[in-house]
Amino acid sequence: MATTMQLDVVSAEESLFSGAVQELIAPGSMGDLGIMPRHSQLITTLKAGELKYKTDDGEVSLFVAGGVMEVQPSMVTILADTAVRSEDLDEQTAKDAQKRAENALEGKDPEDLDYEAIKAELDAAKAQIEMIHRIGNTLR
Repeated sequence: MATTMQLDVVSAEESLFSGAVQELIAPGSMGDLGIMPRHSQLITTLKAGELKYKTDDGEVSLFVAGGVMEVQPSMVTILADTAVRSEDLDEQTAKDAQKRAENALEGKDPEDLDYEAIKAELDAAKAQIEMIHRIGNTLR
């Protein structure tokens, strides 16, 4: 029985990871998904949150916001709209993005707003702040 699966994590800007993993937890749009080798095939959208995977070197966390995950029995591909390594997350930047999104929702003409885009930005900022607190990064 296979004990690892191939994981490829790609954002619009770069490839963040490609290698063998023992398990994966992804923020699916309907809730977190635990994926192990030989998992059933599926395709799902991702929401903003923490993507965790376990390698021979330990557990790794990435922040992803949006995108798609395709699961095959021996391979998982994640095409993220945005992906950031946990060590590159910055709480102040996330708080600034959250404030900008909240201000945009408060003070604009409703016809000029793209509510879905602003809501996605707000959700991503909140998820980043939550992840930073969970993994213990401090303000930079």
